[in-house]
Amino acid sequence: MDVYAYDPSLVLSFLLTIMRVSIVMFMLPVFSTNNIPIPVKAATSLVFSLAVWPQLAFPGTALPLHPLGLGLMALGEVVMGLVLGLAVNFLFMGIQAGGELLGFQMGFTMIQFADPLSGNQTGITSFFLWMVSLLVFLAMDGHLYMIKAFSASFKLIPPGGLFIGETLLNQVLHLAAQIFILAVKIAAPVMVALFLVEVALALVSRTSPQIHIMEFGFPVKVGVGFFFVGLLLVIMADNIHDFVNGLGGLFTNLLRSMSPLYN
Repeated sequence: MDVYAYDPSLVLSFLLTIMRVSIVMFMLPVFSTNNIPIPVKAATSLVFSLAVWPQLAFPGTALPLHPLGLGLMALGEVVMGLVLGLAVNFLFMGIQAGGELLGFQMGFTMIQFADPLSGNQTGITSFFLWMVSLLVFLAMDGHLYMIKAFSASFKLIPPGGLFIGETLLNQVLHLAAQIFILAVKIAAPVMVALFLVEVALALVSRTSPQIHIMEFGFPVKVGVGFFFVGLLLVIMADNIHDFVNGLGGLFTNLLRSMSPLYN
């Protein structure tokens, strides 16, 4: 038996598969966090590619021979991964934006944490809401919807066949606008409660000037803020539940808007 006998088309087909897995999948939330070591990501890409390759393989003839064509194909995979990743990241961005507003109102602007998703500094309330939202997202199998959409991309978008049109841009802009809407939904109840606390403290300072409002008001604002943040978790869980239930349709629309089969 000739151990060196192999089919070049199969090797090229596997290379195309591992290219999409390594580029697209690890641009999705949860899989793209900096907490996962690079060797673990590489090993997971290899194992996942071996798992999907027998069923969702690209033909080896789709691999371009010219380096420029290969670079354009890789660029298209990057763009597709960014679009699919942004579709979910907009949810966490909106929650973090609402958490930043809450932290500012509660007086926690001096406490900063490193956000493992972006590597940037974020407030304590924003970091807390991000962790809770991520756990709820995973508990509701949101990551399985992302893997399902990633698998559907093999059938809808061939290598180098990414289509960028007006429909895709409109969908991305619409998702970006949801960041501010979600941030207001999250922060508004607590901000209204803290505003009423500020009004009450102002009235106390006018009626009893001998009370040190700065020393008395800070723990009151923190206590009221945490109380309403606890109530806010129920509202946030409902929003995440609705978002996860709509992930299937969201990813389908995004993939079809990027697919040459529907344009």
